[in-house]
Amino acid sequence: MSDYEGAGKRRAEKPQRWVRRHWVATAILTVLSVFLVGSGAYAFSMMRSLGDIDQVATGRIKEENRPDPAPGEALNILVLGADAEADGNNNKSSIKEDLGEDGRWKDGRIHRSDTIMVAHVSADRSRVSVISIPRDSYVTIYDEEGEERGQDKINAAFANYGPNGAISTVEHLTNLRLDHMVIMDWDGFRDMTEAVGGVRVYIPETFYDSSQKVSWEKGWHKLKGKKALQYVRTRYGLGDGDFDRIKRQQNFIRLLLKKMMSSENISNPISLQKTVASVAKHLTIDEDFSVSTITDLAWNMKGLNVDEVDFMTVPLAEPRFGKDANGQSIVLLNDEKGEELWRMVRNDRVKRYLRLNPDVSKLGSETEVS
Repeated sequence: MSDYEGAGKRRAEKPQRWVRRHWVATAILTVLSVFLVGSGAYAFSMMRSLGDIDQVATGRIKEENRPDPAPGEALNILVLGADAEADGNNNKSSIKEDLGEDGRWKDGRIHRSDTIMVAHVSADRSRVSVISIPRDSYVTIYDEEGEERGQDKINAAFANYGPNGAISTVEHLTNLRLDHMVIMDWDGFRDMTEAVGGVRVYIPETFYDSSQKVSWEKGWHKLKGKKALQYVRTRYGLGDGDFDRIKRQQNFIRLLLKKMMSSENISNPISLQKTVASVAKHLTIDEDFSVSTITDLAWNMKGLNVDEVDFMTVPLAEPRFGKDANGQSIVLLNDEKGEELWRMVRNDRVKRYLRLNPDVSKLGSETEVS
């Protein structure tokens, strides 16, 4: 079972590097769907104001322990949200600094990935699908070389075996070859909302979050900074716990992307620069996510609309909750429906999957999100 009690860490600020042609990197790496920023003014601002982005080695998994690459030109990218609050941010080292040469965390350094998503970019670059996997999903865990390590909650893979362990575990779960990886810590979401001047969200019912000691009143709210971070991390007081939190996170991303693409933000060079800097300093990507790959991808998708991004959750079993051998509450996945979903993703047929499964847990309208 999981042996982690440690915490995620906040990334320290880094000197300005990667300044050529990287305006697109921040947009792509946020959630891989901000490709409408194709205007010359936006590009120019981004090129001038990008911070350093850490890169880590993700090639330690034995090739025989990986699925075959999917046919065609579609891309599958693992997106992880790293928890930077668990130890009160006493350790400000980055993910890259905390990884040893063997790909595991150095002694005393543990990061958690409480948000896990697979972003699928279609071969024709016309659509993006973002599929969330609940952090408590009970799955077989694999280490940094792709060797089986027993069953546990899926977020234990990253905590115990680092980025390579997370990649291998998700690949075995989905039978999907992951082309790239993106990690963003929670401080990145907080700082982005500050940079764009806040995000307007709708809360359909009044409730109290006993964990964070925050009362949320029904109605529209403009959230930024700490308040926005509290919004996306809330799960206590919600009718469906962590599942409602996933919907909130997806909705927050959707609204944040729209705000980033608003004429108000695009026409303001100071706001653009702040947005880029806030994203870049909180990112870690795999070392093979090259400049040419990123820029080509962004160029090919510059006309994509945020409304053409599908947000959904991996199919769950019924009942959805269970207990492991130690009495921990776990989330149970629907293996049969999950296999169908991931097969469709592998074959770049997500639109067909959604047509055939109208009851899929897909993000609804903005005012329906709890």
